[in-house]
Amino acid sequence: MRIALGIEYDGRAFAGWQSQPHGNTVQDRLNQALGQIAGNRQVVTHAAGRTDAGVHAAMQVAHFDTDAARPMNAWVRGVNALLPPEVAVVWAREVSDEFHARFSAFSRSYSYFLLTHPVRSCLLAGKVGWYHQPLDVGAMREAASRLLGRHDFSSFRASECQAKSPVKDLQRLDIAEADGLLRFDLHADAFLHHMVRNIVGALLYVGKGALSPADLQALMHARDRTSAPPTFMPDGLYLTGVGYPEIFRLPSACNEARLKLR
Repeated sequence: MRIALGIEYDGRAFAGWQSQPHGNTVQDRLNQALGQIAGNRQVVTHAAGRTDAGVHAAMQVAHFDTDAARPMNAWVRGVNALLPPEVAVVWAREVSDEFHARFSAFSRSYSYFLLTHPVRSCLLAGKVGWYHQPLDVGAMREAASRLLGRHDFSSFRASECQAKSPVKDLQRLDIAEADGLLRFDLHADAFLHHMVRNIVGALLYVGKGALSPADLQALMHARDRTSAPPTFMPDGLYLTGVGYPEIFRLPSACNEARLKLR
């Protein structure tokens, strides 16, 4: 049978999602726990997207195949008992063989949290990005609006990105503000490697006056990563949701409720 999982994790403890030889990734730890519940059989998961080291997930979706007959609760509570505290399976559902966590998805959502304060926060370390001066949020919102729609996002694409096409449909880029904490909410059909962090980094340049909203739009149209600001830190980035057709009858694959501004 094929099982789909909803997963959340604190990315600070891991070298990203994707399996590595050293084994310190979310996928490695999840595969190990699932394998134990499956009767010490090998289990390989496939995720909606690969998150980098230090990036968090409020709702990652993955699937795996198994011939081990277990109640759905075993794939949640049983697996969680074997996982490190930084990872948790939120739900498990049996799905048809046509379901694929990555290729069946039609959208992804991310949130980025940025603290603007003269002094870094030790309590929020690793959970939010940080910039030491106030930012012009109005200019950032204007610049963000110019990125919406279907565009070639090569200027915000990592050099090691393996996506077949740099053209993506960015449907949402909202910026909320409260008590010195900014929240960027992005929704698109798909994202390029480092695309969210590169966009947030470019918007920060707008906010501090180094770029204008028109400059950012021109940068996007230039399709030149070398002309863009550097990739911003991973600390405040969260995968918050994955969109799937209703035919698969998955529980909510979006979890923004736990990520509210103070």
